[in-house]
Amino acid sequence: MQYVRSRHAKSRAKAEINVVPYIDVMLVLLVIFIATAPVVMQGVTVDLPEAEAETMNQDEQTPIIATVDKVGQYYVTIDTQHVKMGSLDELTQFVKNELTKENSKSRPVVVQGDAKVAYDNVIQLMNALKRGGVKSVGLVTEPMSENR
Repeated sequence: MQYVRSRHAKSRAKAEINVVPYIDVMLVLLVIFIATAPVVMQGVTVDLPEAEAETMNQDEQTPIIATVDKVGQYYVTIDTQHVKMGSLDELTQFVKNELTKENSKSRPVVVQGDAKVAYDNVIQLMNALKRGGVKSVGLVTEPMSENR
């Protein structure tokens, strides 16, 4: 007995998308993003002194943050960009250049000093900013804790 296939009985090519390789790629990308997120979200870690202070006005532009850490190294943070400065002169020039930009002329400048850094380092940073043309400099502090 012979079986005869008709034209309709022939197997046709299936037009399906195999998604397994895409899932593998997505899992690899997820692992890469999880591993690199802490590196991208880096900043300068400082233990700020606690003090009662007024909060900044929400309508103002994001401030330029000049930081001195506990070992006396200087940094400037503008929006999400953290730049390590080699010297106070370099920091002064960097802030001066930023303040000359059209959209940054009225941008506030604040100093963030580690609670364990020498007082002189914070004063030297403030003086350098004044020499760079910053009219007023604010200080960043942590709110007072309840146990004080």
